Amino acid sequence: MFYAAYNIISLVLLLPVLLYHLYRSVSRGRPAALGERFGHVPRACLAAIANRPVIWLHAVSVGESIAARPLLKALRLRYPGHCIVVSNTTETGRGVTSGFPEKDLCIYFPFDFLPAVRRTLDAIKPALVIIMETEIWPNFNREAARRGIPVILANGRISDRSYGRYLRFAWFFRNALEFCSRLCMQTAADRERIIAIGAPAERVLATGNIKYDIPCRQVSSDERAALRKCYAIPEEMTVITAASTHPGEEELVLAAFRELLATHGSLMLVLVPRHPERAAQVAGLVEKVGLPFLRRTALAADTPPPFSRGAVLLVDTVGELMDIYALSDLVFVGGSLVATGGHNLLEPASVGVPSIFGPHMANFKEIATLVLKCRAGIQVDDTAGLIQACRSLIEDASQRGEMGANGLAMVRENGGATERHMAVIAGYV
Repeated sequence: MFYAAYNIISLVLLLPVLLYHLYRSVSRGRPAALGERFGHVPRACLAAIANRPVIWLHAVSVGESIAARPLLKALRLRYPGHCIVVSNTTETGRGVTSGFPEKDLCIYFPFDFLPAVRRTLDAIKPALVIIMETEIWPNFNREAARRGIPVILANGRISDRSYGRYLRFAWFFRNALEFCSRLCMQTAADRERIIAIGAPAERVLATGNIKYDIPCRQVSSDERAALRKCYAIPEEMTVITAASTHPGEEELVLAAFRELLATHGSLMLVLVPRHPERAAQVAGLVEKVGLPFLRRTALAADTPPPFSRGAVLLVDTVGELMDIYALSDLVFVGGSLVATGGHNLLEPASVGVPSIFGPHMANFKEIATLVLKCRAGIQVDDTAGLIQACRSLIEDASQRGEMGANGLAMVRENGGATERHMAVIAGYV
């Protein structure tokens, strides 16, 4: 009865969903890829995975794709005879995963419209499906189970903010969760929450957070100088990076940066909006406050003179964030001064750079708590706090060095989740 009603509703919602994706395609200047989303994977793509068993990993967007990288590397190493297919929902996620050498094929995840799901499964023929974090699609899970395809939820989490919503719709989610072969959750609390929502308790494990298994390194002075040269940044400049910023946040960052410029000399800002298609809008904000700036795409197309004091590098590309972190002196991690839920603090920590973040870290609560406990970052309440924290780190290089070293140690000491996931996966490959 549930699935009959669900598929009728899916059919009714198909037109609005289609119109939404067409709007996104036009407004962001990216292909809608509706063929793939309706299950029509090009034959030329399928040739890359023919005649070999397939492991299909799904990562919704950029954050999930980056988090999945340690697992992808382990899968490629452990199962060299298998093809690895990676799917995404968003265009930016696709942009990131297309550069991963571990994958054999990138596709868009199908709409949870039964004909689309069936076409995609017919085309890919996976031996195993791994879904990152907490993507729950009833038709997909049920159809995979009907075909005998194991579905493993990896690195699962239920945030404080979303838990209440999941509970209210537990009647909906339990119908999809019952078809998961294993659910690997980040923490014991996440395990209890997904069981409360309807997952079979005997299939749920607490396996840790794969995000801690990112590669980490102490960036040498030579490497840092080489990176700065690539971005036309003078070696003596103090670089503040504001990464993964959201609407309403860039204004706060720019205001803080202007105030810091009034009392400090060789400062520049690297501004990285979470969604690069917002670059034109963010450029307007930078122009409005009167700061000189250059887009990353313009920098790549030319060889401009080095950035001067008070300049802004506006990053309108994807896939460069780790290099930008490595050349930075300190990092503000966005999505945290506005109520978005924060972003990954482990990335700057993994290259020994201290981070500053705001009060809204619901999506990374465990990581934020650990960063503070290890003294690898500073949490602030507002713009005034951001200015104060930046000023403290700008003026005290030894504090920056100590916090950076603490971050590296934190990442190294909290790994191991990938191997725990691989132990679960081994039972289904």
